[in-house]
Amino acid sequence: MIEKPIPANMHDAPTRRQLIAGVAVTFGGLAAGRNVWAQAQQQQNMKEAPSTAANQARTSLHQEIELKAGPQRIYEILLDSKQFAAFTGMPATIDPAAGGAFSMFGGMIVGRNVELVPTQRIVQAWRPTHWDPGVYSVVKFVLKPQGSGTMLILDHTGFPEGEYDSLFKGWGLRYWDPLKKYLG
Repeated sequence: MIEKPIPANMHDAPTRRQLIAGVAVTFGGLAAGRNVWAQAQQQQNMKEAPSTAANQARTSLHQEIELKAGPQRIYEILLDSKQFAAFTGMPATIDPAAGGAFSMFGGMIVGRNVELVPTQRIVQAWRPTHWDPGVYSVVKFVLKPQGSGTMLILDHTGFPEGEYDSLFKGWGLRYWDPLKKYLG
């Protein structure tokens, strides 16, 4: 058998295994990039457009939401990492104790539980991470039994001027609509 010399440019050619690994890494990188892009889009959407002129100076909002579950269930969902992540579809880490820290929506909202009255009230120091460092607002959830369900009363106060419209809309889009769907 006569061996033919391998051309010089063939020594540098990747093997089939190296080509397959390279393709796999490329597709994995594309998928990871898509997830990063999706999270960046969600964060941008949470910032949303500035408030209308009429709401520019408003620094508090009030909403009342009827939910088809008792106060105990709502209280647990809002303070349980797994259930919160399940209804929002985004990662959450919540220490369910007074003084406990939380990080929700993949780290886009952070804060601490200030006051907890089981099945009745949750008060949180709450902030989106795009706000200036150290700027917190106060979020208060009051849970009132209503038949077999709950009237959830939200009072969100002390947020920066210009945030009213995006926060008002955001509570519905990020909390109430997904929570209602989760509860069935």
